[in-house]
Amino acid sequence: MSDTQLTVTLSGGDADDARAVVGALEGTFGPPQERPSDTDATVRVATFGGEGQGQGPGAGRTDTRPLSEPVTVTVQGTPEAVRRASDTLSRSFTARDEGAAAGDQEQERQLLLES
Repeated sequence: MSDTQLTVTLSGGDADDARAVVGALEGTFGPPQERPSDTDATVRVATFGGEGQGQGPGAGRTDTRPLSEPVTVTVQGTPEAVRRASDTLSRSFTARDEGAAAGDQEQERQLLLES
């Protein structure tokens, strides 16, 4: 697993909210390999991965659109990827840490995002 591999699970909000969260992460991780669906899903998933993505102009941008309602986001990946994702989302939205779990090679963190 590369240090930029990350899975993002979103619940709450609508497709526009999911796009806003993914857009905030693109500045840090580059474009996702998988984008959240635009359907009326209750849970949406995006995956980011690959070497050398992100870190360029716009990394950690804070000009995201407001969320229509609170969104619960779970980020899972390497400790470095989870830390970078959490930092990016905390700069882009009002974020409340809802807990974390750590394994040997992966971490998981849950955040509640609001505008």
